[in-house]
Amino acid sequence: ISDTEFTIAASQGVGAETRVTPDAATCPACLEEVTNPDERRHGYAFANCTHCGPRFTILNALPYDRAQTSMAEFPMCAACQAEYDDPADRRFHAQPIACADCGPRLWIEPEGAGDPVEDAARRLRGGEILAIKGLGGFHLACDATNGAAVAELRRRKHRPAKPFALMGGMEMARWFGRVTQAEADLLQDPAAPVVLIEKGDEVLPDGPDGVAPGQGHLGWMLPYTPLHHLILAAVDRPLVMTSGNLSGEPQVIGNDEAREKLGGFADAFVMHDRDIARRLDDSVERANPPMVLRRARGRVPGTLPLPPGFEAVPQVVAYGGQMKAAICLIKNGQALLGHHLGELDEALTYDAFVQADADYAALFDHQPQVVACDLHPDFRASVFARQRAADRDVPLIEVQHHHAHLASCLAENLWPMGGGPVVGIVLDGTGLGPDGTIWGGEVLLGDYRGFERLAWLRPAPLIGGDRAGREPWRNALVRLDHLGEEGAEWVLQHLNHHPVDLARQAAAKGINAPLSSSAGRLFDAVAAILGLCRDAQSYEGEAAMRLEALALGEALDLGGFAVRQADTPVAGGITGAEIDPAPVIAAILAAQREALDVGQIAAGFHRALARAFAHQAVCIAKASGARAIALSGGCFQNLRLVQEVEAALADCAPGLTILRHRVTPANDGGLALGQAVIAAARAVDGDPQS
Repeated sequence: ISDTEFTIAASQGVGAETRVTPDAATCPACLEEVTNPDERRHGYAFANCTHCGPRFTILNALPYDRAQTSMAEFPMCAACQAEYDDPADRRFHAQPIACADCGPRLWIEPEGAGDPVEDAARRLRGGEILAIKGLGGFHLACDATNGAAVAELRRRKHRPAKPFALMGGMEMARWFGRVTQAEADLLQDPAAPVVLIEKGDEVLPDGPDGVAPGQGHLGWMLPYTPLHHLILAAVDRPLVMTSGNLSGEPQVIGNDEAREKLGGFADAFVMHDRDIARRLDDSVERANPPMVLRRARGRVPGTLPLPPGFEAVPQVVAYGGQMKAAICLIKNGQALLGHHLGELDEALTYDAFVQADADYAALFDHQPQVVACDLHPDFRASVFARQRAADRDVPLIEVQHHHAHLASCLAENLWPMGGGPVVGIVLDGTGLGPDGTIWGGEVLLGDYRGFERLAWLRPAPLIGGDRAGREPWRNALVRLDHLGEEGAEWVLQHLNHHPVDLARQAAAKGINAPLSSSAGRLFDAVAAILGLCRDAQSYEGEAAMRLEALALGEALDLGGFAVRQADTPVAGGITGAEIDPAPVIAAILAAQREALDVGQIAAGFHRALARAFAHQAVCIAKASGARAIALSGGCFQNLRLVQEVEAALADCAPGLTILRHRVTPANDGGLALGQAVIAAARAVDGDPQS
């Protein structure tokens, strides 16, 4: 080929070094064609070009050629072939190219009269619930302005309170929410994530059966396929658009699977015959500040650059944790953090996890030389990792849960391998500590190679083990018992319908009541004291999310957490500290007795917690010479907490750099990235088992 000649050569080999593009929302040019009666793709639900359309969700193998995708069974008509072959056309070598003459077709079941889109719209306007096949799986949809339809969807799906995602145009989003410019930009991003926007004055059905009961934000996404655009235009109102799945199971992707599993939920199905090669849930994000809560469709399989010092690390695979499972691969100085899979306790989700491991390895020709996993030996991801390492005869590195959180934040922020230690405030639900207790509210000092735990939330027993995460009254009980007589009186008044005496006996004897420093369980305890989800949560994080939504406006001064210094220095002459919330909980009880505003009490708790951990972090940074403080763990999905911690850090030490997550999840969805970089750093040191 000469210096001036340009050519597209035929793909060769497996193409594992080829970048796979994430799925992208319908571009303006394709949307104009779909909505313009003079265009040949007018009304066609599968229009796309090189700028938009399905990519990762239709890919069966690399290289990314039509023959390797779900479009292989749709031979191009002469008109599409001409566009595909024309370098001046925006569909030049667009692999999913199609039109109504040659591409996938749409239908509705049970068969209705006329056009499937118009039939679907008629049914939705009439209050029916539809299963709609999208890019990465089926959604269950209904009219979001129809309270009876929303309530019926909740009843059928056994989802009494968890917020539903919404889909509608930008004007609708602005009508029902207060959309900032940053949120508008994110909504219109080609990834088309679900974006959390503040509720507006125009109210959608709310209350116990509403779209987002007890929440201050709506999860909103714009239509991202021609099919969604067509249906929404015909309905002319926002739609609930929630994952089509049985409770706890992965999203349904196949037509027969949908008929079998969603038949009890849906009154009708909007089907098409383009197969979905891999399920991808909708990504969920914030814009103010940037934050990824769930990394999935539109974001994967995008890669992340590794920090300086990681250029020559070996290939690594890391398997994350038990919840919000995701896999991470390291190769050629890049990290590929895979898509959200879900909770591995569910058998079908675990099957999807195993499939994703094989899938990513094959697509990217990945040959791991090191395997990493969580320190907890019983996590299904850890069991799988041990077997994977044994099968390949490569080292297995077990990484402490909160060290992985810290490292994931460092890696995302490109903190160099040799950049020195960083203080990490890590607040989440639970993670096994090397001391055998359950951690979750920690201040660490560390880097990719190791860490020291220098401050922690006062431990409290998790009565009933995992049940403590589902029933907030248990967490309230143990924190109130730390207050003595004052707490016991509150328990007698408000928790006497629960088996309190048995619970206390279990805690005293340590029977299925492991000690935990979990910040997540502290949020549950305070929520229960304030009357939120006191008896039980209907979904993970409900109590904390409701507490965050309540924490608006001014914060009541609840005083501060107590701090007790450890008897002996922990590391480098720095003395460890235990952070005790008892004084703040006592102040909350006093505020309740005075009937003070519950929202101000909730805000005051956020502020007190933030200041307690920020103060310890700054003290450790000054004593150690650390130049940055990193914020990680699932609690940092809480916007009020992020704001309060950053404000407290700015007050205490304005010169320190604050690192936090922006493009990877602070929750367990980012764990695998942290595990991977820790394993890579140890491998560079030549001591992968360290």
